[in-house]
Amino acid sequence: MLGFATYAALLPELRDLWRLSNAEAGLVGSAFFGGYIATVSYWTALTDRVDGRRIYAAGCGLAVLGAAGCAAAAGFWSAALCQILLGAGIAGTYMPGLRLLSDRVGGPSQSRYIAFYTSFFGIGTALSLALAGFLNAAAGWRTAFLVSAAGPLLAGIAVLALVREIRVQKSGSVRFSLATLFPAAAWRKVVAIRTAAGYTAGYAVHCLELFGSRAWMVAFLAFSAGLQAHGMEYPWNLAAIAALVNLIAVPSSIFGNELALRIGRGRWILIAMTASGAAGIVLALGAALHWAVVLALLVAHALLVMADSGTLTAGLVGAVPAELRGAALGLYSLAGFAGGMLGPALFGAALDLAGGQAAPSAWLWAYITIGAGGLAAPFAARALGRASAGR
Repeated sequence: MLGFATYAALLPELRDLWRLSNAEAGLVGSAFFGGYIATVSYWTALTDRVDGRRIYAAGCGLAVLGAAGCAAAAGFWSAALCQILLGAGIAGTYMPGLRLLSDRVGGPSQSRYIAFYTSFFGIGTALSLALAGFLNAAAGWRTAFLVSAAGPLLAGIAVLALVREIRVQKSGSVRFSLATLFPAAAWRKVVAIRTAAGYTAGYAVHCLELFGSRAWMVAFLAFSAGLQAHGMEYPWNLAAIAALVNLIAVPSSIFGNELALRIGRGRWILIAMTASGAAGIVLALGAALHWAVVLALLVAHALLVMADSGTLTAGLVGAVPAELRGAALGLYSLAGFAGGMLGPALFGAALDLAGGQAAPSAWLWAYITIGAGGLAAPFAARALGRASAGR
């Protein structure tokens, strides 16, 4: 995942270098998620027929091409294409990697290994931000992208060399088609379960805010740094600050799920979503405050955005019968990353429409835009409850 957040860390510099509008800069970030959601179902379905190690290595190869290609990018189209390749590559490693692990670890320890594996998504994001910020300062943005390509290269080699092969039982009756990759009939059954549909929609809203805020976090810090009084500038590299904030937010999902078990999943999700949307507004309004206050607000926002992640996933798994669980998780993942694809682009478009990155009010509207779904969640839940009661 070393290339996952490289573009986000370098967004302010590359936006100016390539003369992109904020909307275009956001679309480049969104292109990653476009590559991910376009291929994740294919990669996942392929693990039933092909040794997962080979799929993982192929995904790593695409990620290497995407990350290294970004080092040669010269503008919107070339950067977007490389981000699509990077997204498709990471899609070929994340879920297939989880399949590799679950096929080789059984019994009571399996859930612990899976939790450990999934937690590294947040850790990988933090390391990607930190590495990009350090390398950009030391050797320039092209070097940052090139070095990030070494991550998936080494990962692919390690999996091929160190993970034991398991022979896949191939079934001649399985054919790859749109129906196989996008099981619409099963998805209709999932959506017909109102609670499952609610968790899926909630995850899309969650990911829109999560990835929208992550994509623009370094750019927001750069904006805030320009508002600080002389002598009161941020004391650390901005990408390193963003990395630390993302790392601090990792345990929030675990603690949030524990709290949800005490007060109820639905109640906690509504509290967390409303609070994260409100925290984004407070963060934007406080951009000119002392850097220590801004960092405290940034951490609070990141913690609240992540607070309902584990609860949403656990709620979905518990809401659907076992025979629909695979289809439900596939739809859930697609909905989430579709939200992730929209987040960076919507944030950038809101900045442009509200006056550009130099206008404080533009950042307020950008955070309102990505947090609107969370802020509206209590009203949507109340309306759905009334409709259900009316029937």
